[in-house]
Amino acid sequence: MATDYIYIALFLLAAILFVVTTLLIPVTLRFLKIIPHNPTPVKGSPFECGVETIGKTWVQFNLRYYLYALVFLIIDVLVVFLYPWAVNIRHLGLTGLIEMLILLTIVTVGYIYAWKKGALEWK
Repeated sequence: MATDYIYIALFLLAAILFVVTTLLIPVTLRFLKIIPHNPTPVKGSPFECGVETIGKTWVQFNLRYYLYALVFLIIDVLVVFLYPWAVNIRHLGLTGLIEMLILLTIVTVGYIYAWKKGALEWK
């Protein structure tokens, strides 16, 4: 039992060391003058595709893009859950089948709700 916690602690320590070293490498390289630091107004100016923006830069995107993305994400998550279930269907038995039918019902109800609300219609 204690070995499980040791593995978790080692993994946590490795993750923390990775984050700290990733953050300290650029600072150390700049301190050693390996990376030049020449801030200018041109380098600090905002740009998009190398061209100055003309007119209004705030553009509101259509909400339908987000709704399509959410439906796509839900279906992807469903596939992530369906694949291991399909691989282990014999070991899961009737309980696994009932749980997967519940998940499919929830996703189907949500999909029908989005369809009825017009979220999937492109105008």
